Amino acid sequence: MSNTAKSLFPDEVGAGQRPMTVGVLVMDRTNLLSLAAAVDPMRAANRRAGRDLFQWQFATPTPATANLTAGIPISGTAVASLPVPDLLLIVSSFAIEAQTTPNLCATLRRLARGGAIIAGVDGGSQIMARAGLLDGLRATTHWEDLESFAAQFPRITVVRDRFILSGRTLTTGGASPCLDMMLHLISSLHGRELAARVASAFIYDPVYAGHEPQRLAQSSALTKRAPLVAKAIQIMEEQLENPLPIGDLALRLGISRRRLEQQFQETLGTTPHAFGLTLRLAEARRLATDTNRAVQDIALATGFSSHAAFARAFQREFSLSVREIRRARGPLT
Repeated sequence: MSNTAKSLFPDEVGAGQRPMTVGVLVMDRTNLLSLAAAVDPMRAANRRAGRDLFQWQFATPTPATANLTAGIPISGTAVASLPVPDLLLIVSSFAIEAQTTPNLCATLRRLARGGAIIAGVDGGSQIMARAGLLDGLRATTHWEDLESFAAQFPRITVVRDRFILSGRTLTTGGASPCLDMMLHLISSLHGRELAARVASAFIYDPVYAGHEPQRLAQSSALTKRAPLVAKAIQIMEEQLENPLPIGDLALRLGISRRRLEQQFQETLGTTPHAFGLTLRLAEARRLATDTNRAVQDIALATGFSSHAAFARAFQREFSLSVREIRRARGPLT
């Protein structure tokens, strides 16, 4: 996302002559933190500017209330009745496919034709994709879903970026990248100084460059403190399905295996092998919880060639089998 974001909106919005109108479409089972990352920067910008730069209205897919995963109900206008806003933020996290109805897709296409910029937060980009709003464009989604997103929507160029502007759309990963996107939007429209003051209100160090990749485990502090460890983690994240032997990982980083193991121990208190296994098993648990993929598919997707080895490692890590997790979870809707 660059300063061209300003050119997407009416001149009077970019000049601050009137507030930007924003529809916030909240889907059922949305993550509270993702919703807050989308809305609270606008509130903080209004407060620090001393006037309304943003005016937002909550919407839901139907007249029914949407319930966040934290148990908080969100009521709003049925999105089909929403006046066309300057910006429509679609915030979604779970049970996305079941909620993306033909009527919802038709409404989103109508709003886009009416001039609304459409933005997908967390899983919101998957709803945009099903509505055909991202065909031929670049887009991202939460890192957990990037691989399946790319496979399901081959007409979209899927990137690992934290957030991205493509055409008249915005897409971003989870809560932290959404906060970055909203701060960048504030910066593009109303100046970096205001965006910095909003970020400081959250005691947050924003990543203004949307092309920075999403990370499973890495932080900017780790990158500064131990860049080789951070780079090693990045490689592990990118190769969950085909994990590198530790010796090969060290070779790619240009250091000895012993030095790599020392750096992991000093920085994280564990070995690179143990850390990589934890990453792979965390992804396996997510797939077990959030999808109906076969156990063998989950094993292969997380770097286990043997079903038995996967089952033992999973049971040892979580004291539960995939079947037990799914039985407690119940059917996906």
